Amino acid sequence: MNAHVPLMKERLIVGLDVPTVAEAEKIVRELDGAAGFYKIGYQLAFAGGLDLARELAAGGTRIFLDMKLLDIDNTVAKGVESIVGMGVSMLTVHAYPRVMRAAAEAARGSGLTILAVSVLTSMDERDMFDAGYEYDPHTLVLRRAEQARAANVGGIVCSAAEAKAVRGIVGNDMAIVTPGIRPAGSEHGDQKRVMTPADAIRAGASHLVVARPIVGAVDRREAALSILAEMQEARET
Repeated sequence: MNAHVPLMKERLIVGLDVPTVAEAEKIVRELDGAAGFYKIGYQLAFAGGLDLARELAAGGTRIFLDMKLLDIDNTVAKGVESIVGMGVSMLTVHAYPRVMRAAAEAARGSGLTILAVSVLTSMDERDMFDAGYEYDPHTLVLRRAEQARAANVGGIVCSAAEAKAVRGIVGNDMAIVTPGIRPAGSEHGDQKRVMTPADAIRAGASHLVVARPIVGAVDRREAALSILAEMQEARET
């Protein structure tokens, strides 16, 4: 086994952003031993991925369910209670104070970590203005980080570009999960605020979410191992 795998594979979350359960299962098989944490979002969730999440979690695989819940307090709480029963490790909600508080209370005492999504990594300052926000992305992320800490959620999702500043606000106990990770030389796609795996680790991210650079690679296992090696090297410097 690659020497970097045991050290970093619990911090690398592979995004199963594929249209079918069969393809997701193939990716999990190919990455056996190189990855142990997977994200399931809308695309796969609505194509049978929730059952896959239960199955993988029951077998000891860690699952990050990326649902970005946003609703009235009671509805969010009831949804979280149901998700607790699935055995997954992480769940996203939008970083609205009432939503975060409701989700944190519903998950209290369980093994489910509630993650607050601050600002999507596909959004820049112009997008924020168009959506009616008075803050630029960086300012809003820091405000959401303060609110997330006050709400007692387990972590925050933000761009790696904000990870260092967020770590200064939330301290060492909360998770900082960073999507928009792109190895040097890879395409950014629809992501606007991106960072390399090494830079994200140095910035204070606890977990990196990587989808296309691994899932879309010719050799997925080698792509994952390369990212793990870069993460470990950054941790040692």
